[in-house]
Amino acid sequence: MRHPLDIIAMFAALGLLASMVLDALTPTELTAVMIGIAIGPAVIITAVFYYLRCPRLDFAVMFAALWLISDIAIAFVSPAQLPHFLIMLGFLPALLIGSVLHWQRFQNRPERLPAPSVKRG
Repeated sequence: MRHPLDIIAMFAALGLLASMVLDALTPTELTAVMIGIAIGPAVIITAVFYYLRCPRLDFAVMFAALWLISDIAIAFVSPAQLPHFLIMLGFLPALLIGSVLHWQRFQNRPERLPAPSVKRG
């Protein structure tokens, strides 16, 4: 069972960990507090959807979109230009989720039978 306090503690720890890791990867002008403020709304929205037990696929798509929005927010609050690999890191979850969705659609496609030939005459 998902207790709300457990979810709050889990997502607070994940948000703090993400801001500290991103602080180590970004320029020194961008602090962990600035990163935490930029990714905070995405962490809260993700926690709410986790609490509401959204389906896995919907949760993954929502997470990828929020991660990309957080990456853009970090770029806005950063006083220095972000490294290119960090910008690409923002697109990585969306690329992975899109690839999985495309692959599932390709795998679940029904076999097409040839059209019946009609004899005229």
